[in-house]
Amino acid sequence: MHLSIIGSPGCGKSTLFQALSGNIVGNRSGSDHVAVIDVPDYRIDELVRIFKPKKTIYTRITLADTAAIMEGDIKSDNAGVKNIQQMRGSDALLLTLRNFDNGGAVRLRDEFLTIYSEFIISDMIQIEGRMERIRRQGVKKDNTLLAQEEEILSECLAHLSEEKPLSTAAVFNTGEKQLRNFQFLSGKPMMVVVNSSDERNLAADSTIEELRNTIPDHIPILSADGKLEAELALMSEEEQKVFMEEYGIQQSVRGRIIRMASEMLGLISFLTVGEDECRAWPVRNGSTAQDAAAAIHTDLGQKFIRAETVSYSDFINSGGFAECKKKGLWRLEGKTYVVQDGDILSIRAGN
Repeated sequence: MHLSIIGSPGCGKSTLFQALSGNIVGNRSGSDHVAVIDVPDYRIDELVRIFKPKKTIYTRITLADTAAIMEGDIKSDNAGVKNIQQMRGSDALLLTLRNFDNGGAVRLRDEFLTIYSEFIISDMIQIEGRMERIRRQGVKKDNTLLAQEEEILSECLAHLSEEKPLSTAAVFNTGEKQLRNFQFLSGKPMMVVVNSSDERNLAADSTIEELRNTIPDHIPILSADGKLEAELALMSEEEQKVFMEEYGIQQSVRGRIIRMASEMLGLISFLTVGEDECRAWPVRNGSTAQDAAAAIHTDLGQKFIRAETVSYSDFINSGGFAECKKKGLWRLEGKTYVVQDGDILSIRAGN
């Protein structure tokens, strides 16, 4: 999973990056901050205790703190090619909005619309460029696939022209295969983090309500005190526990964002175990056993024969594989078996 943290200047993006990654962020010196974090998984922790493997691998998230975006950056090419590519290559975007006093008025709604407008402009420029190339190709040779692509892109462009993001366009979902390689920014899954100081009463904040009425329903919103969370991320587990109890924090922003991102992207994890390695493998919800095999290695997917599987809960409750087999809980499944979150899999493949 790859998340890009985005936002306007002064919104606290780097502070949020520190809260999520646990890395102290210094001066940018012109480059993005990138970190890879492990996703906590109690199931892997328990399996490690049982198997004592040489290697432990959790699901991982790559975080990128991209350069700030200002109004007009896309049109004037000030956003930078690298910055745009970073965002386009992300699985989801984490938009940070400022809800604290830094000498300027708090305008959550305006900040959100500024970023979304830049994305819409970027997508329009990309589509117009591609449609021009299609027209040039179409003059030389009649091509049905290009004609279909042009039709879908025309519908996308019409939707964007109404200042609506592609994430709300019906054609964007129905034409997903043709549009997948474009990596449109306004079609990216997005979460919004309202970065607030603890002095602000979020529940009574009219700007929050105004924001909720502006943001499309499919975009989740959460609020967090970025500065407080960044301090929390640098503490030991023991210190974190005391700190969270003192400030009444039920779950860290890191935990909330990981959970929301996984739900938004429809991700689950299957598990592989043994003395060599215990590992969590992220796959899309609805993936088959053959898809899971391919996630481990392309050859396993291609030469897939069967998957041996048992649920994590059955494995733990039964006390191991031997009892699972006695109870008939350890099963052989074919390539069309739909993998469930927490399945322990062993793949059988041909030579």
